[in-house]
Amino acid sequence: MGFGARAVAAIVFLALAGSAARGETLKFAYQGGLGGLDPYSLNETFTLTMLGNVYEGLTRLGPDMEIEPALAHRWEILEPTRWRFHLRQDVKFHNGNSFTADDVAFSFQRVTSAGSDLRTRIQPGLKIEIVDRHTVDFVLPTPNAILHYGWDSWYIMDKEWTEAHEAVPVNTAANSNQNHAAHHANGTGPFRITTHQTDLKTVFEPFEGWWDEARHNLTRAEFTPVASDATRVAALLSGALDVAYPIPVQDMQRVEANARTRILTAPSLRTLFLGMDQRREELLYSNVRGKNPFKDVRVRKAFYQAINIEAIREKIMRGLSTPASLLISPYLYPGAASFERYPYDPEAARALLAEAGYADGLSVTLDCPNDRYINDEAICQAVAGFLAQIGVTVNLNILPKAQFFSKVMPTGGYDTSFYLLGWIPASLESWSLLDNLFRCRSDDGSGGVFNLGGYCNPVLDALIDQILVATDLVERERLINQAYTIATADIAYLPLHQQSIAWGAADKVEVNVRPDNQFMLRLVRKRPD
Repeated sequence: MGFGARAVAAIVFLALAGSAARGETLKFAYQGGLGGLDPYSLNETFTLTMLGNVYEGLTRLGPDMEIEPALAHRWEILEPTRWRFHLRQDVKFHNGNSFTADDVAFSFQRVTSAGSDLRTRIQPGLKIEIVDRHTVDFVLPTPNAILHYGWDSWYIMDKEWTEAHEAVPVNTAANSNQNHAAHHANGTGPFRITTHQTDLKTVFEPFEGWWDEARHNLTRAEFTPVASDATRVAALLSGALDVAYPIPVQDMQRVEANARTRILTAPSLRTLFLGMDQRREELLYSNVRGKNPFKDVRVRKAFYQAINIEAIREKIMRGLSTPASLLISPYLYPGAASFERYPYDPEAARALLAEAGYADGLSVTLDCPNDRYINDEAICQAVAGFLAQIGVTVNLNILPKAQFFSKVMPTGGYDTSFYLLGWIPASLESWSLLDNLFRCRSDDGSGGVFNLGGYCNPVLDALIDQILVATDLVERERLINQAYTIATADIAYLPLHQQSIAWGAADKVEVNVRPDNQFMLRLVRKRPD
């Protein structure tokens, strides 16, 4: 470790070690920061995870990923197109306001409004009706057996508080500095935020008025982003941190061998993949003029077959990844086992490029985060190297996740030609994935909001519609298989792998590691120092 790295590590250690009294304070770090606090501003796992300690949905997911009642204590299907949710009484927001059906109706309108990054949590055409102070009905345009899947991260906001602070417009890049909800939080959850310095430090303290029974024993939790893998691991090993994640695969043995720490692993539900702009007539960031090479399936297949996924698994992920054939984990769709990756074949890839008219190669910019996924920057560098072998020059645009998402997401106008992304379907099943990533979209984002590259196949769109309303499970599985077959033949995306989750924790800390990588403070216990 050079002088500069030691200096950074020392600063981090001092900040972590001296920030609060000892006792049942949990200190944890993640590779990226927590930006705004508006719960509808960014559909990203870490952001939603942190805010899920403060805000709550009508439902929640338990330690074993099962759907549990949360702000709704029960629900029933009155008829195929009408669901009734019975809300908990005597629930308070952190500022003391009472939780009622008005807050659910308000949150429904806000989450589906312009600027919201979580609009896809709500089925198109869904309507809400207030029955009484603690009962709401959802009226569906068509039957939907999975209506409430993913509602654990549709967080309910306080109507009175949001309106009083003129924060009804959802936080976007344009108004983030002015929106009160971007810098302050007022939920019903087990923890409240007492300090928030954007991308620097966030302090959580238990909410004594929480409606549920606390299973944690924390008096305070402090989050600090630590981008450097080496610094994050060193802080954990020294005792300056109680929990750190992710732990790089090359450091897992050190953490496990240390007397005071251990490694916690779990299979991840997240699939990493590469997306390509297939909508614009000319790529924004390429040397090809007058046409878009990614509109040609031969080019997409050439890129696919140029990537040595086994080398990425062995050299970069140190064996802690599973090569993917689809954009969904086999844990969520067992039928994935019947699909195979296109084989790694640089010669075939070069031939495909030549056949498509690019015998002399081409150049394109790859947008990539460097603090969002495990070894994300190294993966992009490897992809650039593999593509160079078939004559493609990849210009890497490596960005911190906040800048990356603001560029490539809808709020940034889908400003990308080629990008790395990871995805866990919010509903933990195929329809949500297909609807978000494969449905045709318009330039303003209508349709498949997170279909960043604009892939479009009307036949697949029709299947997505059929899957939503299918109530016969056998027929539904047949339709899902057909949809994935079409998307695979089209090479809509370039699947990479499912990464394994690796957290580091002090021995004195009990923490639940879920396959969706969510960190629930309500389930953490720490033995006194």
